[in-house]
Amino acid sequence: MDFQIFALVMFFLACVEHSLATCVVDSFTVKDDFDPQRYAGKWYALQKKDPEGLFLQDNISAEYTVGDDGAMVASSRGRVTLFGFWVVCADMAAQYSVPDPGTPGKMFMNYQGLASYLSSGGDNYWVIDTDYDNYAITYACRTVKDDGSCEDGYSLVFSRNPRGLPPAIQRVVRQKQEEICMAGQFQPVLQSGAC
Repeated sequence: MDFQIFALVMFFLACVEHSLATCVVDSFTVKDDFDPQRYAGKWYALQKKDPEGLFLQDNISAEYTVGDDGAMVASSRGRVTLFGFWVVCADMAAQYSVPDPGTPGKMFMNYQGLASYLSSGGDNYWVIDTDYDNYAITYACRTVKDDGSCEDGYSLVFSRNPRGLPPAIQRVVRQKQEEICMAGQFQPVLQSGAC
């Protein structure tokens, strides 16, 4: 009997260790040979996993452009609720840099709100996957725990079409959400044209 309990405890610990090991942020893969030129254009957020604090709530869209120097910038828009009751359309701007040219899908984003009540700062911006024509899934981890997993992260599922993604692509997106340890944490993003 003691051996069975010992074996069960060891199996449980191995499962916990495996699940933690796969959630180490540095082990997440990003889009191979990410091409900013193909990524450029208008994207609509369909799903999101929010970080802690103020974040765009709905009608989120982003327009990416690439300059002559190859640097990517974005202007994004979405609704946000301020002071618990004031709902406004907010504009944000961001500039992207690539710390390691060997991994162009792992960028750093400097962002600023285009009004005084919006925040500014910097986050990682990783393009986990995209087919450039239909969908993209992005990821950022603001705070990494001692074990390498994410304490405060966020992710967006984008589409070129504000009305949604076909079932085959939805399956790909769900798989990628599992790979970044955020399965079941996403909420739909309303696209009503309010902004």
